[in-house]
Order: sequence, then C-alpha cells, then structure tokens
Amino acid sequence: MILEVEGLTKSFGGLMAVNKVDLQIEDRELSSIIGPNGAGKTTLFNLLSGKLRPSSGRVIFKGEEISKLSPREICLKGIGRSFQRVNIFPRLSTFDNVQIAVLSEQKKTRNLFIPVRKMVREKTKEILESVMLADKEEVLAGLLSHGDQKRLELGIALATRPKLLLLDEPTAGMSPEETKKTTELIQEIVQDQGLTLILIEHDMSVVFRISEKIRVMHMGRMIAEGKPEEVKANNEVQKIYIGEEA
Repeated sequence: MILEVEGLTKSFGGLMAVNKVDLQIEDRELSSIIGPNGAGKTTLFNLLSGKLRPSSGRVIFKGEEISKLSPREICLKGIGRSFQRVNIFPRLSTFDNVQIAVLSEQKKTRNLFIPVRKMVREKTKEILESVMLADKEEVLAGLLSHGDQKRLELGIALATRPKLLLLDEPTAGMSPEETKKTTELIQEIVQDQGLTLILIEHDMSVVFRISEKIRVMHMGRMIAEGKPEEVKANNEVQKIYIGEEA
C-alpha cells in the first residue's frame, strides 16, 4: 500500500469540505476521483500534498505519516502534483521551468546561477522530450499554448521524481485532439516510470480510458469506489450526475 488516508477531514468554518474520507491506494494503481463541482476533490489533493493541514485524520505515505509536513517535505518524500490552474513561471523559458524543478529535487536551488546547472541539463532535456516539449525549450512558458502549458506542468511534476502523481484536471481547456494526445502521454509516462496515479478529471472519456479504479466524491464524502464498470452502474452515482445535469 503506497497511500493510506484515515478519517481525513477539512472544515472551513461551518463548511465541511472533506468529511471523514478513507482511502487505500495500491502501489502502481491508476485511479481517478470524480464528482460534481464542489465535491471536495481539489481540497482532498491539497490535503494530500500539504497545501492544507487537515482538521482531523491522517495521511500515510509509504508507511510514514505526512499529515503535518510542508508541501516541499511531502514533495521530497515522493508525491508530485499538478494544479487545476496552470502553475508555472510564465516569464522563464520552458527549459528553465523544468531545470529549476530538477535542481530543487536535488536540493541545489541555492546554486541556480553557477555551473551546477550543467549537471542537470541532460535530465531536463530528457523530461522535456518525455512531455513532447523538446522543440520548445527556449520559448517563454507564458507564450506556450494552454495544452503545452499543462504538459509543462506535468514535466515540472515529473522533475521531482515522484512515486505518486496527483493530477488535477490535466486536460481542462484542451481541444479533443490535445486531450487525446495528453491522455496517451500520461498513460505512457505512468506505465514507463512505474508511477502510482490519482487523477481528478471531469472528462469521462479520459477517466474511463486511464482508470483501473474510480472513486466518487459528493459533498465532501467518498460515496463509491470500484472498477469503471461498477461505478458507472452505481445507482447513487447515477442520481448525483443526473441531478447535476438537470
């Protein structure tokens, strides 16, 4: 078991954003978390990655409780994260965005402007190649297309050499063709590198293409989990999505 979540709760005043969530994620499991807007999915990711501290409950990663660690400490433990809104340095080149992440992972960020950069150049190029951005390494990140910015963010997450990858809406705002390419890219990277993946995604075609297991959140609670066909046939899940469409 690579990740265990026990009774995880986060409240904001009177709002219970995450309500006693329990999770068990197997090593190399490819899974998705779905649910209506406001279900608590991104808040759950913020708790897993240390951006938020839980009101109660525990997060255990590879046998160690990480609930009280900082985002950087959690990242160094092996949890990589992308965000719903793109989180890059827009005024730096594509290459520099990834290289800074590589240097950070190697705990050499204090040496950003001396020749130690040469030590990670090869690794940076390798990551850019893996996310299909090798031909855009000199382009300012803020000038990349939306799809390329999302792939850059994936590259930044991979630079931290994660064992568990949390992807929040990785295909949001993409065209159908970009979505297809990015979905295939994620599958290839996760399988080639032996990663564990938890995906938040509204595009059900992406969810059902990638996921071995799907979990459903509603009003802060985890209400269903299982194989894609099991979740699709779940009456409670059907009621929630029918209600949302109405």
